[in-house]
Amino acid sequence: MKIKRDKWVWMPHPAHFIYSSYCRFVMATKVGKYIVSTVGEYWPDRKIREIHAEICDLKWFKENKHRLGDDFDHAYMKKFGCEDIGADRKYETIVFKAKKSEKDISCCPYRIIVNKDLDFMSYNKAEEAFKGHYKLCNKFSNK
Repeated sequence: MKIKRDKWVWMPHPAHFIYSSYCRFVMATKVGKYIVSTVGEYWPDRKIREIHAEICDLKWFKENKHRLGDDFDHAYMKKFGCEDIGADRKYETIVFKAKKSEKDISCCPYRIIVNKDLDFMSYNKAEEAFKGHYKLCNKFSNK
């Protein structure tokens, strides 16, 4: 039986990836017995980005390490962009089985069962990640 889109539960937080709090692109949707989770645009704290810049382009790092706050962030984004969250990917969608949350949280009453993922897609553009998230939501609404 297909789960209709108006029965999907949209959750306002990421559902997977240990560094998801550093991701600027997150989608989590409960579809029937499953949670479809998409994360991307990983933006770690400055120290991690400095290490990355120093390793990948020492000349750039030496010329820019003095910059403060948004000025450094803007220069870094222009040069390197967001970090990959895995091998050659900026975004990923993973599907997990869902379980009722043990805490009484009205906005997010479901959590993932982490022991096994059921499907996976990877992308390098936000539009692809958005479309891929919906594709897997539709796929698992039929299960």
